[in-house]
Amino acid sequence: MTKTLLAVYAHPDDEAFGTGGSLTHYTAQGIRVVLVCATRGEVGEISDPSYATPETLGQVRESELRCAAETMGISEVIFLDYRDSGMAGTAENEDPRAFINAPADEVIAKVVAIIRRVQPDIVVTFEPNGGYGHPDHIAIHKHTVAAFRAASDPSSHPGLGTAWKPQRLFYSAIPRSFFREMVEQLKALGENVSDFERFEEEGRGWPDEKVNVTIDVSKTVEAKWEALECHRTQFGPANLFKRLPEKDVKKLMSREYYALAWPEQEPGSKLPDLFAGLQN
Repeated sequence: MTKTLLAVYAHPDDEAFGTGGSLTHYTAQGIRVVLVCATRGEVGEISDPSYATPETLGQVRESELRCAAETMGISEVIFLDYRDSGMAGTAENEDPRAFINAPADEVIAKVVAIIRRVQPDIVVTFEPNGGYGHPDHIAIHKHTVAAFRAASDPSSHPGLGTAWKPQRLFYSAIPRSFFREMVEQLKALGENVSDFERFEEEGRGWPDEKVNVTIDVSKTVEAKWEALECHRTQFGPANLFKRLPEKDVKKLMSREYYALAWPEQEPGSKLPDLFAGLQN
């Protein structure tokens, strides 16, 4: 029976930055990967005005995500059809259509229905802080964790399919050491690192000692880079990762990191792979 991984994120490009190498690694092994995206990134940046306008950005970013998904071999892309909420403290947070303003029960029900239909062995989503505190990242984390628990309970959402219990829930994580290494490389090039210094002050990044799985994606990092290039409205010349030499960025991106959220493990325990030791 084919194993299945369900990745649940907030915006187009979330899937590529943190997990693009892993998703490609697994699809190349014949594992089915299904991607859920809460929004179409309607209020993201536009790297070049010839690519999109604020009015067309959501449609353009959907196309970019489908390009990236094809590059990575993803079987199915599902949109939850909410609107991008924007960065914390911006006016877009107040839009009633924004994902962060969606009723929790409504979002959870949508994800429960997907889990029961797709029947994944593994579910992957953001860690609790969403990598760097984006409101939509935090919201999709909360709703996915709640849906993961509810999907296996026959008394919860009885009209949304047969109960299904995935075997593992992982958080994709950016370790603090990753940020520190990037800061040192940017400093060496004379680049402004104030954003990273702010992240460190705020305690952003996942504690390295809480990483349970580190995947070497050096063999699929080129496909990951190609997927990122699909997101051209976001991955333009001014993008943070374009400020370093390409070979150095690819080296940084050649490791991807995960924390096992369920079932609980002993502190400091390690797994060689997301699917290691799973029952067929």
